[in-house]
Amino acid sequence: MPVRVLLRGDSDGWRSVVVDEDGTEEHADLGGPGVVWSAGGRDDPEPAWWARRLAETASALRLRVDEALTDRTFAELGVEAQVTWFAVDEPVAWEGLVTLREPDPARFPGRVPPFVVTLQPGRGALLPDATLLFTTTAQDAWATLTAVAERCRTPAPVPSFVCGWDGTRSVRVGRGSLSLSTKRGHDGVERIGEIHGERRHGWGGNPELRVRLDGIDLLDEPARDVVTLFRDLGHEVVVRSGLHVLPALGLTLYPCAGEGERFAGAALRDPLLFSGCR
Repeated sequence: MPVRVLLRGDSDGWRSVVVDEDGTEEHADLGGPGVVWSAGGRDDPEPAWWARRLAETASALRLRVDEALTDRTFAELGVEAQVTWFAVDEPVAWEGLVTLREPDPARFPGRVPPFVVTLQPGRGALLPDATLLFTTTAQDAWATLTAVAERCRTPAPVPSFVCGWDGTRSVRVGRGSLSLSTKRGHDGVERIGEIHGERRHGWGGNPELRVRLDGIDLLDEPARDVVTLFRDLGHEVVVRSGLHVLPALGLTLYPCAGEGERFAGAALRDPLLFSGCR
């Protein structure tokens, strides 16, 4: 039974160790980007942004460790593992204490309703308690994301830089995320230009994010079936660098990892914004 988790970054990258109650240590596979790097023998000074980057990576890795560990304890013991993290040498060294608790009710189908985002091409998206239109201003968009975070009991929206957009913020929904990107129009008003839902494979968390269009669960049905359904409905589906793009709808589905795999994300853009009409 796990009792402690260690996370540390050094000159070769990040490492994580799970410690059992008998003191046995097991190295965890972190995977993903930003985990391993090589300085190539160089000893250059750290750039000004490096500390912030380390802190962001450490935060993402702690979440990844949390999810992997609780999935493991649920599979092996039928309980969840909650990790309480403490900084040993912030931002590169962390220790977490593990507490076991009852399984999340969302683990069992039908117990917790999903958080459904219904995409409406050319218009925006419907949320359980709100509507996100492509005419929605940035200020109202961020307020809506804040309300989503409160409903889902997740951290407040996080701003990030995305090339080509004037603003982008995202909020966690279960183990998925809902992101909004804004663009300033010819009238000088910044409005929603893209709505993006993303969820990795595996258990979707509480609540589970569902992204739908025309009754199709874009992130739950096999990718090949989703593409076939859209083509049967008469939509052109173009494959560009691994992305499946439906130009007429302003919809992008990505990435399709392989045969039988599901899409990990769906993004809907305002077609008028990029046609020069806004």
